[in-house]
Amino acid sequence: MAVESNQPGRATLGVEEAPPAVRLEGVTKRFGDVAAVAGIDLEIADGEFFSMLGPSGSGKTTTLRMIAGFEVPTEGSIQLHGRDVTGVPPFDRDINTVFQDYALFPHMTVGDNVAYGLVVRGVPKSERNTRVTEAMRMVRLEGYEARRPGQLSGGQRQRVALARALVNRPRVLLLDEPLGALDLKLREEMQIELKAIQAQVGITFIYVTHDQEEALTMSNRLAVFNLGSIEQIGTPADVYEHPATTFVAGFVGTSNLLTGDSARAVIGEEGVFTVRPEKIRISQPDMEPASDEGSALGTIREVVYIGPDTRFFVALDTGGELVVMRQNQETLSMEALAAQGQRVRLLWKRRHVLSLATSEDPMGDSEEETNP
Repeated sequence: MAVESNQPGRATLGVEEAPPAVRLEGVTKRFGDVAAVAGIDLEIADGEFFSMLGPSGSGKTTTLRMIAGFEVPTEGSIQLHGRDVTGVPPFDRDINTVFQDYALFPHMTVGDNVAYGLVVRGVPKSERNTRVTEAMRMVRLEGYEARRPGQLSGGQRQRVALARALVNRPRVLLLDEPLGALDLKLREEMQIELKAIQAQVGITFIYVTHDQEEALTMSNRLAVFNLGSIEQIGTPADVYEHPATTFVAGFVGTSNLLTGDSARAVIGEEGVFTVRPEKIRISQPDMEPASDEGSALGTIREVVYIGPDTRFFVALDTGGELVVMRQNQETLSMEALAAQGQRVRLLWKRRHVLSLATSEDPMGDSEEETNP
């Protein structure tokens, strides 16, 4: 069962609670002897931008396909706005899906691609034209209706795929790694565009990705998947600042884990602890920590300069290693690289050290702050 916090959509006293856009109860999907999804429970509020984040094989795409109706759960139920749709085919669900490969018809114009779903549903031509124009305006492609998909850039084709989904006015839009084929700069631009479009149309977006920065950038909330289960659900800040398990700490952002002898020497107690690299600062070895700080002595083993910031890999005297991230506000590359081999003292606020549950015990005391 996942750790969860700050879930929207809850009723206030005396006000009837509207059903969530999506509710999964005990959903399992087996392929032979393999449980791709292992009994998950999940609620997604109406109008929410919700991301399902995890590595390949974690179960996120299979979960999305079950919500869409492309896969049927082995066990459990799926509800959309209070209606049980577990055995309902995809075309009878008020849902559309946008895929990574766009799935556009190359022989059709952009306008005909966008209008295709309306044609299938028998929507009159005058209404089709109005809705296609509206959808093209939403994705900022007015005037491109007569072009073919092959005449567009990757980002433009992705916008056409999005317009084709939005033109049907679904209550829930599923997006399966839709930006994966784009280059970094365009992907970052499209993240902002998608978030703005979702806010404009106000429908529920459920977004599958393995890119943690993408999920943190766009989501109201996100679920972190691992081995067919959900390890944590929460806002981006919750998940990043208070990872529930060792897996979440390592997968979402760069994390430092202290265990065993290192934990005992640095923290002063048994367990698994984490502190984010940007929370640590580098000082001279003789610098004494303040009363609210923890510290450790070590040697900078390696320096990685990556433009906006530098990462320092510090081998601790007590064993283990911590990564420190520092913004390059005034430091040049050669100055940063010259720090390699230096003796340093690392300092951090005690409140920034968290005690973690292991991934095998995700309901453990995962968000307790410790005072090293």
